[in-house]
Amino acid sequence: MNEDNANATRANLPINLWAEEDRPREKMLSQGKKSLTDSELIAILLRTGVTGTSAIDLAKQLLQLSNNSLTELSRMEINDLKKAHKGLGMAKAVTVLAALELGNRMMREAREVKEDIVHGSEDLFHYIGPTIWDLPNEEFWAIYLNQRNKVVRRLRIGSGGLTQTTVDLRIIFREALQYNAVAIAVAHNHPSGSLAPSSVDKDLTRRIEQAGKILSIKLVDHLIVGILPEGQPGYYSFTEHGLL
Repeated sequence: MNEDNANATRANLPINLWAEEDRPREKMLSQGKKSLTDSELIAILLRTGVTGTSAIDLAKQLLQLSNNSLTELSRMEINDLKKAHKGLGMAKAVTVLAALELGNRMMREAREVKEDIVHGSEDLFHYIGPTIWDLPNEEFWAIYLNQRNKVVRRLRIGSGGLTQTTVDLRIIFREALQYNAVAIAVAHNHPSGSLAPSSVDKDLTRRIEQAGKILSIKLVDHLIVGILPEGQPGYYSFTEHGLL
């Protein structure tokens, strides 16, 4: 029997009838968690399949729904997951989304326990990106830096709809003065996934830069972040593109 026929035969069997080395739980115990594929890990969360579909195949359908991106999958709602298979119940959908949210929180926690130094656009992206890149609505944040480029404060300045949020320059610089920041960076997300700056984005950046010059507070960068069409986080830097 060739490999394709073997896989087809296995797919028609419940997982408890597979060879032990192919079962996700047994594979994890014998080979370690890193040996498992994304679909195998999700299958462990699902515990069982549904009528006519094994847990592995159901996990694969969930991943296909999100273009095989765990990041994209984590952004989905319960009803989105239930579309993957009409037999997928509320409990399974909740379990998968809860596990993915724990992963997101672990990433944020790992970032928060270290001293945050911003030397460039990439550092800024890794610092603020996980907070806003997958939000369904636009949010605008300011990050305040001291003379060592250490983050001394960050603040959500505004939140809005899918395409625009209101930004009050007075709030941005009030906080800068209160925390003795010598530089600031700003960032906002584009829920659409297109990271190109709009004319409004460019105008706002110029106004922040000009206000900062009056107060001797440098605007070091403005990032636009979001989830790209292929499912991975990305950013656009005004500094890297010569607009600051």
